[in-house]
Amino acid sequence: MFTDSQLLEKINDYISKLTYAKNPRGLYEPIEYAMSLGGKRVRPVLMMMAYNLYHDDVDRILSQAAGIEMYHNYSLMHDDLMDNSDMRRGKPTVHKKWGRNTALLSGDTMLMIAYKLMTVSGGSYVPPVMRVFSETAMQICEGQQLDMEFETRNDVYEHEYLEMIRLKTSVLLAASLKIGALLAEAPHDDTQFLYDFGINVGIAFQLRDDLLDVYGDEKTFGKKIGADILSNKKTYLLIQALRRGNEEQVKELKKWLEAKDFDPVEKIKSVTALFDEIDVRSLCEDRIAHYTLLAETNIDMVKVPEEKKQLLVDEMNKLMHREA
Repeated sequence: MFTDSQLLEKINDYISKLTYAKNPRGLYEPIEYAMSLGGKRVRPVLMMMAYNLYHDDVDRILSQAAGIEMYHNYSLMHDDLMDNSDMRRGKPTVHKKWGRNTALLSGDTMLMIAYKLMTVSGGSYVPPVMRVFSETAMQICEGQQLDMEFETRNDVYEHEYLEMIRLKTSVLLAASLKIGALLAEAPHDDTQFLYDFGINVGIAFQLRDDLLDVYGDEKTFGKKIGADILSNKKTYLLIQALRRGNEEQVKELKKWLEAKDFDPVEKIKSVTALFDEIDVRSLCEDRIAHYTLLAETNIDMVKVPEEKKQLLVDEMNKLMHREA
């Protein structure tokens, strides 16, 4: 069994050696830039972990692991474009460096490269892997559309939000695990349990992100606390506050949501105080615990020795208890 750091080293080395067409440079240079920004490489590492439950030759699936990371970075590039974000991992975003049109075209090229990497080596695994990959890509688009639609609504229900984050965040984690299992020719039941594990870890991960944006430590979290509050993002905390607050509390929340001219520090302080009054933090923590328990149940059902599953359990705990 490989450690997470060994798997991370393998995928980073593989990605650093990927070569792209040399011309036109204006198309491929942004791709090299985006992939060089690093990141935790959670998805390719999860894919290799799932594969490593059954086989030790993880180098055999480095192409597919790189493909899932390429797809993830493509989706981030388009997210940055839609959100008009200036920075990604401490560096200017692609559209800020090269313009919106280049970001679109380079992003689309990354998607094609991801599909190409997924099919390297051929073999009988290609059709099931590509079915999972293609379905996942469509689901992520569905999740992004729901997220955009929520921006203009103040009546988003909990179940709608959980479905949105399942589509936007969880399915790619789940697909990474499932593809790793498919490539390893794992038993069908194990493949499904690993997929479900990824879904539940992903939902808990996003709920944790919602919580950290309000209650995290700015130095540890790595970005400004309260960004979601300032942008009126429909997080789990805001949705629950709007639904569970009393008439006066909801009126105050809506005042801040509708305010066009405000002091950012005052808005963050006031909305956080309302969250505290309504106690949405404990509600969010309860949901995180719920989905973490479901994930633990999923991984327990995978029929491999417990010591082999420990790395995935450790990775789950790292994501669930993260402060950044």
